[in-house]
Amino acid sequence: MKFQINRSQLIEGVQDVMKAVSSRTTIPILTGIKMVVHSEGMTLTGSDSDISIERLIPMEENGEVNLEVQKPGSIVLQARYFSEIVKKMPNDTVEIEVGERFETKLRSGASEFSLVGLDPEEYPRLPQIEEQNVFSIQGDLLRQIIRQTVFAVSTSETRPILTGVNINLEDNVLSCVATDSHRLAQRTARIESNTEGLSFQNVVIPGKSLNELSKIVEESAELVQIVVTDNQVLFKTKNTLFFSRLLDGNYPDTSKLLPSESKTTLGLSTKEFLQAIDRASLLAREGRNNVVKLATIDNHTVEISSNSPEIGKVYEHVVTESMEGEELKISFNAKYMIDALKAMDCSEIKVLFTGAMRPFLITPVDNEIVKQLILPVRTY
Repeated sequence: MKFQINRSQLIEGVQDVMKAVSSRTTIPILTGIKMVVHSEGMTLTGSDSDISIERLIPMEENGEVNLEVQKPGSIVLQARYFSEIVKKMPNDTVEIEVGERFETKLRSGASEFSLVGLDPEEYPRLPQIEEQNVFSIQGDLLRQIIRQTVFAVSTSETRPILTGVNINLEDNVLSCVATDSHRLAQRTARIESNTEGLSFQNVVIPGKSLNELSKIVEESAELVQIVVTDNQVLFKTKNTLFFSRLLDGNYPDTSKLLPSESKTTLGLSTKEFLQAIDRASLLAREGRNNVVKLATIDNHTVEISSNSPEIGKVYEHVVTESMEGEELKISFNAKYMIDALKAMDCSEIKVLFTGAMRPFLITPVDNEIVKQLILPVRTY
C-alpha cells in the first residue's frame, strides 16, 4: 500500500474515529485504527466493541484532491501514536507506505517515522445492519436533543439500563427520556422525514455513545439517517457511519412519573433563576448532597437559601413572573436544578409543584417539548 494524503483531512478523520478507540480493551487490535485505501478514497475505522465509527475521506471533495494512490491496501496502526504523529507532521501532505510484515513508513517533509503495523484481516468486522427501521433527523436538532437529555443518565452500573437514553418513535413523534431515578429529562420532537408506519419502543442507547456522537454530528440542518435494529443503532452522516450497541433490558415506564396537575405553579426567568441557584450552591457544595431551599414569600417573590453550619448561610430573593396556588417550602439538589435549567433553551420557564415531597416539573412557558423532573430532598 502506498499513497499521499492531505494532512488536515487525515487529522480530521483520525480525530473522529479516535472517539471510539479505548485504551482499556480486552481485544488488543482495537487499540489501533484500521485504514483501507480503495477506489473511492480512504476509510478509517475505530471501535471499542460498544461504539464503532467508520469515516470515509473521499478521493476528492469540492474540487480539491485529498488522496493520490499509487497502490491500494489496508493496515492497522496504533491509534495513540498514529494520531500524535499525524498532528505534528511538518508538511501539508503525508505519504504512507506499507512494506513487509506490516511495517509502515509515514513521511512528511524531512521527517520519516516507521511504525509497526498490525494485520488488518484480524480487525473485527463492523456489524451488518438491515435497513428496515430508518428515519432522518436534522443534525442540529439531534445535537440539541442529546444535550437536553443525556446529562440525566445514571453513572452507576447497578442498573445498567438507566445509563442510556430511551428512544421511542410513534406517529412521527420522537420521544427521548433519561433518568437516574433522582431526576428525569424528556425531549420530544416531530420528525419531518417520511416515517409512515414506523414505530419502535424501548430503544436504549448508552449515554456514552450519544456524548461521542454529538461531537461528530455537525451543527447544521444536514440530515442524519438513523437505522434501528434489535441490538444496534446506526447514525449515518455524509462521510461517517456511527454504530452503537443498544442496552439490554426493559426501560422503566416513566410516563406515570410526570405529574398531570400542580398545587403551586411558578413562572420564572430562566437566566435569573439559574444564577440565583448557582450562587446559593456556592455554600452548599461542601456539605452533603448540595441542598438548596426554595420558599414562596408572596405572590411575586421566592426565597432561595442555603445553610452550611460550618461555612455560612446565603439568602436571595427572586422576583417571579407569575405565581399560582398554595404556599410552598421545598429543598432540592442544586446541581440537578442547574443541569435542568441549562438544558432549557428558553427565556422563561414554569415550575409545577405538587407538594414538598413530590417530584416537581420544569417546562418552557409556551410549550412542553422539554420536560425536566426533579425529586426533592428531605430536610427536617
